Amino acid sequence: MSVMIESFKKNKKGILLMLLSSLCVCFGQLFWKLSGEQGLAMLLVGFILYGLGALVMLIAYRFGSLSVLQPMLSMNYVLTVFIASAILGEQITFSKILGISIIIVGIILIGGGDGK
Repeated sequence: MSVMIESFKKNKKGILLMLLSSLCVCFGQLFWKLSGEQGLAMLLVGFILYGLGALVMLIAYRFGSLSVLQPMLSMNYVLTVFIASAILGEQITFSKILGISIIIVGIILIGGGDGK
């Protein structure tokens, strides 16, 4: 367990930046979806957010191990479920909760293995 904690401490800044990247990407994709109904401005905002997410991701890689940070991209799936529920009114079903739980456990197990 202490190996996992050390891994997360060592990669803390990179992990936080990857979470920020995921938020930008998820909201960028949300704006893409909204652009179908609301026009070009939403599409452009989506591209800007998605691009910002990519830039933040590149910066994050400077502050952590690839084997810890890359699995963090799976948070996109988790965040998308919550964003879709909050903004689009989509339902969070038991199977989605189960899937989210599996993703989070996987991120912890893979990302926690970097404490040398």
